[in-house]
Formats: sequence, structure tokens, C-alpha cells
Amino acid sequence: MKLFRFTMVGPVALLMVLGTTSCNKEGCTNENALNYDSEAKKDDGSCELEYIADDQTFANWSSWTQGAQHTGADPSLGGAHGGNDSSAVRTVYWKESQTPVDGIYPLGTVIIKQTELSDGSTVLTGMVKRGDKYDASGGDWDYFMLNSDGTIADDGAARGSDLMNGMCKSCHAFADTDFIFTD
Repeated sequence: MKLFRFTMVGPVALLMVLGTTSCNKEGCTNENALNYDSEAKKDDGSCELEYIADDQTFANWSSWTQGAQHTGADPSLGGAHGGNDSSAVRTVYWKESQTPVDGIYPLGTVIIKQTELSDGSTVLTGMVKRGDKYDASGGDWDYFMLNSDGTIADDGAARGSDLMNGMCKSCHAFADTDFIFTD
């Protein structure tokens, strides 16, 4: 009789423990976080609400999804993005092809604009949706000047919401969709 009780109680107890464990799974429950866990039932405080870019963020940028490409002068650019003459070719690259939700790009969106100039040189600029109230007046975007290999220029110092004395942010504020002019 004792053996019967153990063989019945043991598996039932194990199922109860496993069932309660999955119902109480802890993790990040904030859908806006980089590490959101749709299976988590209880928030464990691990949510990552800021995306801080480094040199690896822009690695292999030329293999990303190519977006818009424009050739020629653009009156709205002035001297920005490394050249604005009739021969300049500007190509936008998207890491992981992000799309806006209700007009706002998700945290971790990474974009590069490559400008090829008539003298054969290339200028790279980048934007990263950083989040965590990094710069609310600038849509929480971080701006970058990049070397040709995608590393951040000036030993990592060519970045920030006030890059180029705030010129990037103030110009991009006129964009129709979350500080982005084009796809």
C-alpha cells in the first residue's frame, strides 16, 4: 500500500511543481525592452531599456538591408553628410530592417548613411535609437560619424545627441517619421 501511495503521489507532486514553476516564470515583462520575454509572468528587474552602440554595432554594415539611394544635390542637406554636389550618391542601410510602430522606431534601430563623393572618398554617418530617456528632445537618437570599417570615428568620440554642435538633431527634428527622413 505504501508503494502505491508513493507511485501516485510522486508524479502528481512533480507535475504540480513543474506547473507552478512555469506559471511563475520570471523575466523581463516590458514589451519595449530589448530583452522582453513573452513567456515571463513576473518581472525580475532585468529589463534592458537602453541600447548603447559600440564599434561592433556597425560591423559589416555594407551587408545590411539597403534602403533608399539618392544621387545628386539635396538642398535640405547643405554641407551635411559629407558632400552635396551633383555626383554625390547617398545610400541608406538598415540593420535588421526595423519598421516604426505608431510612428516611432523601436529601441535598438540602427541606420547608416553612406555618401560616395566624386573624388572616390566615402563618408559614413549613423543613427541608433538609444532609448531610456537618453535625449527626449531628440527622440532618444544617438548620432555617429563612422570610419569606413564602421568603427566610431575619433576613437569613439564622434557620437552623441549633440554631435556637430546639435546640427544632426536639429535637422532631423524636421523629419516626418521619428527623426528619420527616408527609408
